[in-house]
Amino acid sequence: MIEKRDFYINGAWTAPAAANDFNVIDPATEEVCAVISIGDQADTDAAVAAARNAFPAWADTPLEERVALVKKLRDVYVARRDDMAEAMRAEMGAPIDLAKNNQWGSGTWHLDGFLEALEDFEFEYAMGSDRMRKEPIGVCAMITPWNWPMNQVFLKAIPALLVGCTMVLKPSEIAPLSSIVFTEMMDEAGFPAGVFNMVNGDGVGVGSQLSSHPDVDMVSFTGSTRAGIAISKAAADSLKRVSLELGGKGANLIFADADEKAVKRGVIHCMQNSGQSCNAPTRMMVETGRYAEAVDQAKAAAEATATGPTTESGRHIGPVVSELQFNKIQGLIETGIKEGATLVAGGLGRPEGMNKGYYVRPTVFADVTPDMTIYREEIFGPVLAIMPFESEEQAVQMANDTVYGLTNYVQTQDDDKRLRVARQLRSGMVETNGVGRVNGSPFGGYGQSGNGREGGTWGLDEFCEVKSISGVPMG
Repeated sequence: MIEKRDFYINGAWTAPAAANDFNVIDPATEEVCAVISIGDQADTDAAVAAARNAFPAWADTPLEERVALVKKLRDVYVARRDDMAEAMRAEMGAPIDLAKNNQWGSGTWHLDGFLEALEDFEFEYAMGSDRMRKEPIGVCAMITPWNWPMNQVFLKAIPALLVGCTMVLKPSEIAPLSSIVFTEMMDEAGFPAGVFNMVNGDGVGVGSQLSSHPDVDMVSFTGSTRAGIAISKAAADSLKRVSLELGGKGANLIFADADEKAVKRGVIHCMQNSGQSCNAPTRMMVETGRYAEAVDQAKAAAEATATGPTTESGRHIGPVVSELQFNKIQGLIETGIKEGATLVAGGLGRPEGMNKGYYVRPTVFADVTPDMTIYREEIFGPVLAIMPFESEEQAVQMANDTVYGLTNYVQTQDDDKRLRVARQLRSGMVETNGVGRVNGSPFGGYGQSGNGREGGTWGLDEFCEVKSISGVPMG
C-alpha cells in the first residue's frame, strides 16, 4: 500500500472537507494498492481561491526565479525516479522498465524542451509603433489522464509555471499516485504557496466543478472525446479558454516500397503501453501488393509480444488500467469477430497462463472494412486492424475517413510521395518511416482529437494571453 495523502492546497497538505474514500486498484493484481480521498465543492473552491490569491505575485516573479524553481523540480524528479516509477507501475500497470524509462523519462524530456524553447520565447516585442506582450492567462485547471500520467502533467504544469500561471491539478482518480508523488516534489522544490494545488476527484465531481468555476481562467484537459465535449459545455458559460487533447484512430499507411521492418515497427508501436496511447497507429493500411505478407508479419509480431508481471524487468506489456477498460476491449474484440473481420492473432480472454489481472491478448484483425466498429472506434487496448488499399488516393481517403485527426503514419522510401501524402492527411501530426518527433514539436490534433497544441513554444503560448499597447515604444 502507498501512503495515503490528502489534498495539497495553498502550500500545505490539507484534509478533505468531507470523508469520501476511493480505492486505487493495481491492475496487475486486481487488489487495492492505495486509498485516496475524493474532493467536493468546498475542496475545489479552496484550491481555486489559493491559486487566485497567489497569481499576482507569481505572475510578477522574475522569469529567472521561475526558471530556477523549475530546474530545482527537475533535480528532485531525477532523485526520486524510483518512487515515481513505482507509483505508475502500481496505479496503471506499466511494467517497471517502461515506468522507469519511457513513462518517467517523458517528464524530463518535456521539461528540458520547454526550457530550450523559453530561450527564444519573446514575452514582449515591437510591431510597428505598438508593443506586444504575452502575459499569463491566470488560474489554470489541469485535468490529466491515467495512461501517460507524467507526460501529461509535465506538458501542462511546466509551461504554465514558466509563463507565470497558477494552477489546480486534478489527476485521474484511477491513477492518482504519480500525481501525489509529483506534488511532494513540487513541495520539496519550494514553489510559493498557492502556485500549485492538487485535489483528487472524479470527472463528474471535481472535474466539472473546475470546468465551470468562475475563478478558473483556463482548462487544459487530456482524455476522451466524450469528456472533452462535456468540459467544453461546462466551461462555456464563463467563456474560459479550453485546451483539449483527445482521442485518436491513427492510420499507418504502408506502401509497397516501405522498408522491411515497417510492419513489425507498426505492431510494436500499436501494442506499446498495452495499446493505451491516443496516438497509437491502430489502423494499418497496406498496399495490395504487400498485403498478404504484411498480415503474416503482423501475426508474427503480435505473437512475439509478451505479456507479464509489472514487477519484472523486460520488454513485455502489462495489463490495461481497469476492469472497465478490460471489459470494453473484450467487447470490441467480440464485435470485430461478429462483424466478420479475420482474427489473425490474439482474441478474447486473458493471455495463456494468466487468470488474474486486466491483461489483454495482443490482437490483430485483418480484412477490416470501413463499416466495422473496430475500424471506427478508439479501442485503447493492444488491438490492431489491418486493411488493404489499391492506390495512393484511396490510402489518403481511408486514412481521413474518421472523426479523429491526431497522428497518422506514412511508410515509403519515395520521399516525394511521403511528403505528398503527409500534406493530404488531416491530422495534427504525421510521422514517417519510424522517425520520432523532435523535442518541442507541437502535440495535438484536428477534429474530435481536440484543439490544443502541447510542447515547446506552442505549449508556452497555450497559457498566455496577448496584449497590444500603443504609443509606448520599446526601450
